[in-house]
Amino acid sequence: MDPVFQLAIALPARGSRERLRALHVQLRAAILDGRLQPGLRLPATRALADTLGVSRNTAVAAYDLLLSEGYLQARPGAGTYVADMLARPAPHRRAARRDGAAPDARLAAPWRTLPPLLQPLPGTPYRHDLRTGLPDPHAFPFDVWRRLAARQLRAFAKAPQAYAEPQGRAALRAAIASHVSFTRAVACSADDVLVTAGAQQAFDLLARILVTPRRTLVALEDPGYPPLRAAFAAQQARLASVPVDDEGLRVDRLPAGTRVICVTPSHQFPLGVAMSARRRAELLAFAREHGAVIIEDDYDGEFRFGGRPLDALQTLDGAASVFYVGTFSKVMFPALRIGFVVAPPWAQPALAAAKQLADWQVPPMMQDTLAAFIAEGHLVRHVRKMRGVYAQRRETLLHALARHCGALQPIASEAGLHLSAHLPGRLPAPVAVERAADAGLAVEALQRYRATPAARGTAINGLAMGYGLIEAARIEDAVRVLARCLR
Repeated sequence: MDPVFQLAIALPARGSRERLRALHVQLRAAILDGRLQPGLRLPATRALADTLGVSRNTAVAAYDLLLSEGYLQARPGAGTYVADMLARPAPHRRAARRDGAAPDARLAAPWRTLPPLLQPLPGTPYRHDLRTGLPDPHAFPFDVWRRLAARQLRAFAKAPQAYAEPQGRAALRAAIASHVSFTRAVACSADDVLVTAGAQQAFDLLARILVTPRRTLVALEDPGYPPLRAAFAAQQARLASVPVDDEGLRVDRLPAGTRVICVTPSHQFPLGVAMSARRRAELLAFAREHGAVIIEDDYDGEFRFGGRPLDALQTLDGAASVFYVGTFSKVMFPALRIGFVVAPPWAQPALAAAKQLADWQVPPMMQDTLAAFIAEGHLVRHVRKMRGVYAQRRETLLHALARHCGALQPIASEAGLHLSAHLPGRLPAPVAVERAADAGLAVEALQRYRATPAARGTAINGLAMGYGLIEAARIEDAVRVLARCLR
């Protein structure tokens, strides 16, 4: 039988105007993935039409399209053949090449050895979800967001549009400057703000403008946030892992040649500790003395539950050495993908140029909707509401851990969407995580955030538990499940 007749070609019902398109698409796909091999002679259009139940005109038109695109060759007096120039490996051969141990030499050097990014835990089928870094999607006022988005869409329909400025829309930059000045005492104006596609793009852009490949030494917290480390690894920076204690980053362990320091001082990720005022002063002094810059990742600083918040490093900085990075993923919803950088004046032109080269702009309509959401007070009201919600969940989680999981020792923390705890004893946290997953509970092992093998005396055996996705009423049951997994 002709190979074409063995293909599983599914066509719309007779009378549909999509039959030609469906036949063309499926024949082309069969050529591209190797099911129809180069040099293969195809059946005559009349035979193809009879077999597939289409008109001969449809078969002729499908062949003509493939001929015009170069997928087929017509040989006068000999028939129609699959073009030799379009040979493609079969799907299993492509997969084998991707999965092989040897990277392809056509890749640039850093992309051959880059470690895989941290993979998020699956979203289902957990009955109790204690994953970190995810806010409650059900509490967000999507009705307000929908109304503002519709208003912006009407405005866009009336006004001529062009590419927006890479720094971000002026209204959003002004709204962000006002927001961080009010909530985090970050001293800045709209001119200091650059809007990014989430915090991850901010890290990528900063790595591009601050790193000289194989020369710039970048210090990162360990444990820390793997995608941040990956952004600097991709630019071929020299990476130094610096330990964290109950006061935050160990400034005394920073190498003398460090030029970039990445920290999460308000709520260290993943341990949750806040950098002490003394340690903040030491870090800023180090940056001044060594000509280094600091990237301050304030990923969930809006949610603080006790005590006076410590000043952001950017607020204390007197040497224009701090880049303040923020995101709306934690206070609103992750799919928004809007973050920002408050940058020193000397770096702003380079940062804007890097943004333009990367993707030019964050979608303007999303920017304008967010600007209105902030300017009209909806963000402040939402943060205030969720601060109370998350505070209750945090207290419930702490009390439940004390009641049912005495072995866990919570790490002091007064901010954010998660808390972490040490797990003493011989049970490795990854084993506890696997047991919990089998029981329908999602938690995370702190070890997954280590960049280097644990040295003697610095091993971290513990769990990170988020409370953004679980209601307070379900926390007690979740902790009971966890307690059984720790036995």
